[in-house]
Amino acid sequence: MHGKQIRFVLLLVALAVGPFVEAPTAAGGDLAIEVVGSVQQALHLTAQDLEGLPSQQVSVSYVTGHGQEQGNYTGVLLWTLLDRAKLTEEPRRRDHLRETVTVTGRDGYAVAFSVGELDPNFEGKSVIIAYRRDDQPLPAAEGLRLVVPGDKHAGRSVRDVVQIEVR
Repeated sequence: MHGKQIRFVLLLVALAVGPFVEAPTAAGGDLAIEVVGSVQQALHLTAQDLEGLPSQQVSVSYVTGHGQEQGNYTGVLLWTLLDRAKLTEEPRRRDHLRETVTVTGRDGYAVAFSVGELDPNFEGKSVIIAYRRDDQPLPAAEGLRLVVPGDKHAGRSVRDVVQIEVR
């Protein structure tokens, strides 16, 4: 598939999934993320919960619809959240490499990763769910943000993340 075809397919997926994704909120209206799907323990984590987990800092520079953007983000590795939720054990070693992780924003925009991209025993990409940018909390309107270092374009930088699903 070419770039335009891929964007079209992603748009169709976002439109199809969007109406079915409810934005989780914690008590008191704070933003929260759910980790669901092929995991042994579904998680419901607030931004405050995320800040209590081991943090990772990443620097990114990528092209957006508004030009070049740079930033230093602080958050939790996506792999850390998957590890806490415990991927469903497969009968054979490395079978989990067939699984995908879909990260969805409040607006229904969703992107996917293979587990092998995130697993530190394979590519171990430092993908994070960020709660700070340039040492400042992210604006409430932006919510928690998926940050993918190494991407040239910001297409997988999901704002206002509400769900992580393993399939």
